[in-house]
Amino acid sequence: MIELGVNIDHVATVRQARRTWEPDPVWAAVEAQLGGADGITIHLREDRRHIQDDDLRRLKELVQIKLNLEMAATDEMVEIAIATRPQIVMLVPEGRHEVTTEGGLDVAAGAARLRGIVARLRDHGIPTSAFIDPDPRQVEAAAACGFAVCEVHTGPYAHAFHDHGRDPESPEVVTAIDAVGSAGRSIVSAGMRFNAGHALNYFNVQPIAALPGVRELHIGHAIVSRSIFTGIREAVREMKRLMREAATGSGETSS
Repeated sequence: MIELGVNIDHVATVRQARRTWEPDPVWAAVEAQLGGADGITIHLREDRRHIQDDDLRRLKELVQIKLNLEMAATDEMVEIAIATRPQIVMLVPEGRHEVTTEGGLDVAAGAARLRGIVARLRDHGIPTSAFIDPDPRQVEAAAACGFAVCEVHTGPYAHAFHDHGRDPESPEVVTAIDAVGSAGRSIVSAGMRFNAGHALNYFNVQPIAALPGVRELHIGHAIVSRSIFTGIREAVREMKRLMREAATGSGETSS
């Protein structure tokens, strides 16, 4: 059954705006778990703009579901991952001036270094995921590097969906969906797990959740935004309902 990993970075963003102790992202993770989340995702950035090292430590100790640590492929982050041992690490590109992750990791260009990082983490019992654009070259490189999972970047699809009237049948949106689906088929054929995420929300999630072979979606900003009005627990429940409807073919795309 399709799973939902809830990214709680932006709960920490609100906290860091005041450099205080609330809202606590660990409590948000507990609420997400009670709402049905299958995993919690955090991105420990090099500039520590939202999630802090202590958040990672407390989440690893307290959360009872899978913890997915997004991080740059740096020596510092590899050491942190080995010390804390999240259930999975996702390697992502990272730029100091970006608001959020702007594209997939160029696995093909960095294969020599990434192969070593993947092997080192695997030696410590930590599987790795690559956040990639829906590009056959990147899928092939990820498989060669030993990644267990590829998460396909759905940002271009989400922007096409928004820019073309939220119409899943518009040619531009169909092209974007097909690109994600094609990458997913290649990922599965290469023996890796097919996940997807970035910019998914309550309006655009179902066409992605309905793709054959997709195992997990990572969604954060939309759930945190919805939770301002509904609470995190209910926001997670609603997202899970939409995903499961699409995955089982029992629902229609929200509009």
